[in-house]
Amino acid sequence: MEMLIYLSISVILAVLPLVVRSERATNIIAALFFTVQAAAIGLIFGLGRVDSIMLSIFRADTLAVVFHVLMTAVLGFTLLHSSSYLKAEGISTRSYKAYYTILMLLAVAITCVYYSDNVAMTWVFLEATTICSAGIIYHREFEQSLEATWKYIFVCSTGIAMAYLGILLLSTVAEHGALDYASLSTAIANGNPLYLKVAFLLIVVGYSCKMEIFPLYTVGVDANYAAPAPASAFISTALVNAGFVSIYRIYSLYAQAEVFEWARHVLILIGILSLAVGAMFLRRTNNYKRFLSYSTVENMGIVAIGMGIGGVALWAAVFHVICHTLVKSSMFFQVGIMRHIYDSYSINRIGNYMNINRVGAIGFIIGTLVLLAFPPSPLFISEVMIFSEIVSVGSWWLLAAMLILMCVVIYAIWSRTLRLGYHSNQDKLHLSAVNRRLSYSAAVLLGVAIILGLWQPNFLREAIDIIVNIG
Repeated sequence: MEMLIYLSISVILAVLPLVVRSERATNIIAALFFTVQAAAIGLIFGLGRVDSIMLSIFRADTLAVVFHVLMTAVLGFTLLHSSSYLKAEGISTRSYKAYYTILMLLAVAITCVYYSDNVAMTWVFLEATTICSAGIIYHREFEQSLEATWKYIFVCSTGIAMAYLGILLLSTVAEHGALDYASLSTAIANGNPLYLKVAFLLIVVGYSCKMEIFPLYTVGVDANYAAPAPASAFISTALVNAGFVSIYRIYSLYAQAEVFEWARHVLILIGILSLAVGAMFLRRTNNYKRFLSYSTVENMGIVAIGMGIGGVALWAAVFHVICHTLVKSSMFFQVGIMRHIYDSYSINRIGNYMNINRVGAIGFIIGTLVLLAFPPSPLFISEVMIFSEIVSVGSWWLLAAMLILMCVVIYAIWSRTLRLGYHSNQDKLHLSAVNRRLSYSAAVLLGVAIILGLWQPNFLREAIDIIVNIG
């Protein structure tokens, strides 16, 4: 019942901007929507609802709650930065209201993915995120936005269709057609190995368009480029996390299956290919938004490898996703501010940012160091844990490949960050007023990530322990 009330209120608030007249009213509704998300999390903890079943198709397990908390945090900053960003863009009130409606509906769909306790309903809610994301991608209404939107719809629909076929194969091993995760976990242990292998491959490849890993990573890159920068922060973190949660739940189902080792090798292969693609395009791209998007592909590749290795690396993979969410969202917010200062994302043309917006430049540089896993970055901790587990299993070829590719990543990212901060600027600065104080708010998320690199609170450790033990 609580879940039904929460969803009803969230959807009503999400569509309410369409009937109000002003941007100020829209901002108030957005604030109320955020309050509802925070209140829902508070009620889950306050009423002791963790690991409880709601409406028979939702379960508030630790995995769902952790990522709902993360999404809500990023959502709050997204709503804040979106208002300033859209006003600087000079869009109409109608477009302003439509943007907030679609963004809030996307948040509802993502939340449903997190809490879904049924493999078929997870698929339905992921498809819903495709529709909402398409609306955000096309929001700016220029030619590249239209192209990116159609590409996103087509590729994501193809991926979702592949996942659907995989789910159909899983249903053949389920008792009485039950598709809840608990029932499937028992049934899969005795399932047909060939069916299970094909199903896993189809689902992981299909959901790769959401997690932004090989092979369907391109739609995420194009989506982040075309969408407004604050929305890109949300898509590249909360939506990517929805893809991760969906794949992780399938991964957990296979833990007792005969083909589990095979499934782990598939994840390792996809992970190393994602890392290779990220490294290659990070070196070639000339756009800061695409640059950050390929960084997401690279980081999710590391996560996939961690899942494939298992053991301590699995714990590290979950921790890596959490910390990546904080860092990457902060950097996308900084890029949004940069966009209105330079009126450009071009790496080769903009520069001297340290003298123009010192707080933003320092935030971007520190964020880069965190992404590159320099200590005390939390990503340093997760990557070292993954490396140590790789060594313990004796997979030296994987270790060598990862180190080589990550050296390429370090060079590509660091050289471009230095160019932004200190090289001369070749473009005229945008004359519109920009709220540079937003650079401070973006730095908050980065600060939390750095703290996690120095100190992991017990509740977070225990939460990840529970998540990993489930898997």
